Amino acid sequence: MADPLAEPDPYAPRPTLWQRHPQLGWVLAVFGFTVFLTYVAFPPVSTGEAAYVLALPAILWAYRRPSFRLFAWTVLGAQVTAWTALLGWLHNVTWVGLFLLGPFVGLLVGSWFLAAWWAIPRLQGHKVWVRILALFGLAALWVVLEWFRSVIFGGFPWLPLAASQWQRPLLLQVAAYAGAGATAFILMVFNLGAAAYVHRAFFEGVTGFKKRTPEFSVALLVLMAGSFPFVADTINQQRRPLVRAALVQPYIPQNEKWDAARATDVLHTIEQVTAGASRRGAPELIIWPEAVTPWALYRDPNVRAWLETVARRAGKPLLLGTVYTESSNEPGERWFNCAFVVDPVAGLVRPGYAKRQLVPFGEFIPLRPVLGWIEKFAPIGGDFQRGTDAAPLPVPVGPRRVPVGVLICFEDIFPGLARESALDGAEVLAVLTNNAWFGEGGAAYQHAAHSVLRAIETRRPVIRVGNGGWSGWIDEFGNVRATVLDETGRVYFRGAQTVAVTRDQRWVGRQSYYTLHGDWFLLVCVGLVAGAYYVVLMLRPPRPDEEGGNRF
Repeated sequence: MADPLAEPDPYAPRPTLWQRHPQLGWVLAVFGFTVFLTYVAFPPVSTGEAAYVLALPAILWAYRRPSFRLFAWTVLGAQVTAWTALLGWLHNVTWVGLFLLGPFVGLLVGSWFLAAWWAIPRLQGHKVWVRILALFGLAALWVVLEWFRSVIFGGFPWLPLAASQWQRPLLLQVAAYAGAGATAFILMVFNLGAAAYVHRAFFEGVTGFKKRTPEFSVALLVLMAGSFPFVADTINQQRRPLVRAALVQPYIPQNEKWDAARATDVLHTIEQVTAGASRRGAPELIIWPEAVTPWALYRDPNVRAWLETVARRAGKPLLLGTVYTESSNEPGERWFNCAFVVDPVAGLVRPGYAKRQLVPFGEFIPLRPVLGWIEKFAPIGGDFQRGTDAAPLPVPVGPRRVPVGVLICFEDIFPGLARESALDGAEVLAVLTNNAWFGEGGAAYQHAAHSVLRAIETRRPVIRVGNGGWSGWIDEFGNVRATVLDETGRVYFRGAQTVAVTRDQRWVGRQSYYTLHGDWFLLVCVGLVAGAYYVVLMLRPPRPDEEGGNRF
């Protein structure tokens, strides 16, 4: 035994950084890969395959039983970094909002990894059914946390895990039956199963067929069961014309839209683009984006007259977004973010549609008595009022009237709103948005990904019109059928394009299972979380002498 009082040998080699901190490699690897995989899985990069393994590095580390403090700092830091980067377009509006919202979402997502750290070490050596139940419970917890994001502080369910598959709709078809959360469940089951396989193959010294794990086998079965059976829904389509719609992108910069001195120029721009759209492509309907007029409807008596003049000159009905107030400069006036139809003959059609889901800290301040100070950093003036009616707008298309369910901007990230519109009779969904707030970054593509989810869930085509992009239409099965592009292939430009929207006749007059029954799968997930927690809690936790890894 070495003498503890002996002087240290000055010639002895000094321990390296890796020897002094043996967990540093895990820290760097888990942090780096988690940030990278999370970022590239979602738009604008849209490498959907990354979603199958984005949680694998952290889960694999959890098998090694690192200290809670080290694990928490690493995974929470990685998620905060990744989500701040994904939401980086917010800096065009408010840096304060970016550095509040990015960390908030990152910490909420990161809390799932803390649950994995607690559960996974307790499963090693236990019966197969216990490990499978825990795997399902952890995957279900991800779904529950995504739902929680949709309700806290007014709701911000931006980029659920299913959105990573927006360009790969095969795995999304299950959403027509169980909602987008079912896709997230399948992806997380695969992440957990793959991590179990990798740990067994590379860290337990197992070779040959013994490398296989029940968790991975179940993950493969869940993946196949959640995708291939639904392929039948997408074949033998019977597509019929629905409407030829001219999608108008006036691309009015946000700093000009509400500038009174530029109002005449704004109107002239809209008229020019609309006139060009009405002459090309033989449209039956012209659609404008959200809040397109520089003045509120009814605040200025000339706005209605101008809208009716434009529709009459075009000879086509208009579907447009505009700010609306019930009165003009009267005390206590109420403001709405609305959509209206303007008939070229009958003029403005009443009633319109008022936005039901307002943007927290953008259109209203939640808990204003407590959080009202935030308005100093993200000024919005007074709060907008919430609409309550999901009824579709009857749009005249030749001799027919097509019931169009309108979703304004932020609303299409909430599945319940699209579902209500479909239940009320909408045969097509129209998303009117103004992403010019957020510049030419990833926001438009991220936003469009949600429309893919809504189309599949409701089995309704979705037409999107943005002030500067992304505009196009998506069919009932999540396929992007047309994207409005300029000559160089960019979505961000001023112009218009006519698209021929079609319907699969098999779904005319029918509702999807999800539309009829709503978020039943969420209740299943809550039950799985509760059952898994109870079983794992009853298990013997690892003894101190069993704990692997080193403390940082």
